[in-house]
Parts: sequence; structure tokens; C-alpha cells
Amino acid sequence: MSNRDKVKINILYEDQDILAVNKPSGMMVHGDGKKEGLFLSDWILENYPDTKDVGEPARSQKGESISRPGIVHRLDTETSGVILIAKTPKGFDCLKRQFQERTIKKTYLALVWGEMKEPFGTINKSIGRSGSDFRKWSSQRGARGEMREAETYWEKIKNIKCKVLVHGKEKLEKATLVRIEPKTGRTHQIRVHFTSIQHPVVGDKLYAPKKPMPVDLSIMALHAKSIEFIDCNNKKIKVESDIPLDMKKIV
Repeated sequence: MSNRDKVKINILYEDQDILAVNKPSGMMVHGDGKKEGLFLSDWILENYPDTKDVGEPARSQKGESISRPGIVHRLDTETSGVILIAKTPKGFDCLKRQFQERTIKKTYLALVWGEMKEPFGTINKSIGRSGSDFRKWSSQRGARGEMREAETYWEKIKNIKCKVLVHGKEKLEKATLVRIEPKTGRTHQIRVHFTSIQHPVVGDKLYAPKKPMPVDLSIMALHAKSIEFIDCNNKKIKVESDIPLDMKKIV
């Protein structure tokens, strides 16, 4: 059975050098040398074998080389939405330069716990390693290692009430649908920043493990809605993706 048969990857945009797909929640972008499973990189290699030597490999904690064919940026495993892939070295250099210069515009939609009072805001907090959990990052007291600057702009769309089960009984919990534009691209940035202001992402089992899952939600409610970039012919491109059905049911 091919990878195409195992999982459906929707192609959102494609030209000679660049590809954009809608990554489903629960799929890792590439291996980390520890976990097994189907990675987006597997799908890329099967369907675009010429990308094998495109890009730069990563290193596992053991120092082993990890193939990342065409991968220019990442989305967290639990995050769904638009991700760009370079099909050629030309496409890779084109996108890498824009990510380094922070000219690529990424827009996310998220449900966060609690009622955001302000219509918009900016979270400007440096991010380092969590001092209590090696899996996590932190922008709060106790973070360790190098603290890297991180900035996240957000805008409230609407307040929502999520149906949850508490001790077997249904109740409504306040949440907010927000549009988010990260100005930097740190690991777990959106999740870390909203946790730091006591509005963690709904369904985030790592950063909000004590929060209940809404009745109609089975995934983390963070979706990469759109991305804007300049293609190799100097044309501005905007790619958008639909939010997952689980999020649609709630919002």
C-alpha cells in the first residue's frame, strides 16, 4: 500500500519549484530519530522523488542525519494547515531566504481558553527551554538555555462557549476564536505565548493537560490558515486552507 493510500494529503498550490499542501493534525513533518509512523516527508519522497536531495538534513539527538526532502519550515505535529515544500534547489533557496528575512506572512486560526477582553494585541516574550519538561518551551520564569526573541500578533474574531464534560456532566466553558500572525518562527511559539497569558490553545494536551477536551473536538484547535510568499518568478502568492471539520463544528 502506498503512502498516498494511507493518508490523504490535499495539494493547495503547485508550480515548477514550490508546492503547498494541507497537513492534517497528528502528522509529523519529518522524523526525529525516535518516533515511527507516517511523516509528511515520506509522502513527499513517494510523490516527488526528485526532492530527495533538496534542502538540508537535520540531526537527531544522537547525531544521526534525518532526511528532510524539500522541507523549508515546520508545523507542530498537532497543528493542521498550510505548509510549503520546495521541489527544487531553486525553490528551496527562494523560500529559505524569505523565511530568514521574515517576509513570509503566516496566518493561523486558533481557539484559546477563556474570554479575550481586548480586540487585538501583541505578545512579545522571549522563548527558551522549559525548566520542568524537556518536551516543552517556555517564555515564563524558570525557562532555561538561550532565550530567543519571539513576537506574536493576535486579533479576536469572536467569543465562543465550548461544551465540555466535567465529572460526567456537560457544562459550557468560555473560549475565544483568534486570528494570529507570528512575526517570528520559534518552536511551539503560539502555544507557548498564549499559555503565558493564561489563554492556552484548546485541545493542547502538552501545555494545558488539565483542561477538558470539548465534546466535539478530537484535535488541537490550532490551524495554519494561510501563507503568503513570493515565488521564483517574483510573483506574490497567497495559499489558504479550510479549517478542520472538528473546529468548524465549534466555531
